[in-house]
Amino acid sequence: MIIELQKFGTTLISRQAGREAFSAFSATLQGVPPTEILMADFQGVLTFSPSWGDEFLTPLQAQLGNRFVLHAIENPSVKATVEILEKTNGKKFIVQ
Repeated sequence: MIIELQKFGTTLISRQAGREAFSAFSATLQGVPPTEILMADFQGVLTFSPSWGDEFLTPLQAQLGNRFVLHAIENPSVKATVEILEKTNGKKFIVQ
């Protein structure tokens, strides 16, 4: 399954907005089969803050582990935020 993050907006900032996006996505998450990989696609995302990412990506990584991967993180804002989250949480994301 692919999550097109730009559907949540091209400017993903604020802890509250990340929490709301995760809450909205949670129902879909329950329908993901236990063997399916979930890919977060950052294509089209212009700005991505650590607070939004911590509320959305961190819980997905905790729930799915190696079945959660990131795609299209070349944007400097996205890349920097992913690095901050990895350092803060002590876990590397899988990037394709």
